[in-house]
Amino acid sequence: RLPAPRPPPAAAMSNHRKDHLGACSSEPLPVIIIGNGPSGICLSYLLSGYTPYVRPDAIHPHPLLQRKLSEAPGVSIMDQSIEGSMVTLSQGEWMGLPDLQVKDWMCKKRRGLRNSRATAGDIAHYYSDYVIKKDLSHNFVSNAVVTAVEWGTPEPSSPGARDPSPLFQVSGFVTTEDQSQQSFSLSARNIVLATGTSDSPARLGVPGEALPFVHHDLSALEAATRAGTVSPTSDPVLIIGAGLSAADAVLYARHYNVPVIHAFRRPVDDPGLVFNQLPKMLYPEYHKVHQMMREQSILSPSPYEGYRSLPEHQLLLLKEDRQAVFRDPQGLQKVFGVALVLVLIGSHPDLSFLPGAGADLAVDPDQPLSAKRNPIEVDPFTYQSIHQEGLYAMGPLAGDNFVRFVQGGALAVASSLLRKEARKPP
Repeated sequence: RLPAPRPPPAAAMSNHRKDHLGACSSEPLPVIIIGNGPSGICLSYLLSGYTPYVRPDAIHPHPLLQRKLSEAPGVSIMDQSIEGSMVTLSQGEWMGLPDLQVKDWMCKKRRGLRNSRATAGDIAHYYSDYVIKKDLSHNFVSNAVVTAVEWGTPEPSSPGARDPSPLFQVSGFVTTEDQSQQSFSLSARNIVLATGTSDSPARLGVPGEALPFVHHDLSALEAATRAGTVSPTSDPVLIIGAGLSAADAVLYARHYNVPVIHAFRRPVDDPGLVFNQLPKMLYPEYHKVHQMMREQSILSPSPYEGYRSLPEHQLLLLKEDRQAVFRDPQGLQKVFGVALVLVLIGSHPDLSFLPGAGADLAVDPDQPLSAKRNPIEVDPFTYQSIHQEGLYAMGPLAGDNFVRFVQGGALAVASSLLRKEARKPP
């Protein structure tokens, strides 16, 4: 599902303008990209005539990849075969897209970068501006909702025609300026899924999770702070989770001196915690939260006033009188009074527009799709689905959870699509 708000730009449907959505065409589109985030934008950029080359003076830190790239100087990266070695782009600016650095864009917008990092609002405007500056707007259809993607095999049009490849049918609607809905139905030879995985928040499944003071997004804390529902003198906010979203909530609450109880199932020294994967220089505030998680246990003295950490605690139930009942590592129950509960334990993609909600495309079809644990299974060099020819997935859907990996995925998809087009008969 694609959001109706204005920035960032909505779903990319390559080479097909919004005013043509209602028209029927017997000729399928080469590709439709479903998604409006950095993955879809980057792929749209590469498919719009922007050709990536290696700079003559560039040295890749991986010697094997450097040797392979040096074998064909002046040949586009998309035309080179680099199978046999895993390709990752250098870290660079993590949120940036090709040929427009976030830092340069921020300077032109006269916005300062605190700790070399931009806000989420800055990045949303950067992506929106990127589409305009790179003349990609004609590829994007705003306010579109895809309701169904189906595929079959077309019949060859003549005895000498090439073997038929899967043909995809994409249906949905666009909300117009007067709030009416215009339906569309498009056919394409290839589909790229670039919708991300933040559509449906993960839930604990405990009694009381549906109570009105329990929420699954940070915006609820922001609203409660503005309304005065939570304050420095209120009961604490209970934040559940050990990822970056939970850390953001802790930082927000601390900024407004709102007391916090921070509960999570893992030990604080678990190497799998995301904090151990982030450089301290780039993310000092997240490492501060990790330090608080370690040092401010419920059993220890309080070096951080207004913050209490509950490592290895399992939430059992939430009561209507705003009581939260936990089981601690020793199996004992603990009860805390809270003003608000935020369950921030990740999210799942909404692929309800696919047959079977896309479950058959995952690495483990018997488990829910998950960016971290069970992404869509793709060929690592083309990002095409292992299970369905012509269907691609990129970004978090394919397990690339950081924007810095998106450019590599977009390059793989673009290279595969362009090679398919080159093989088409005249």
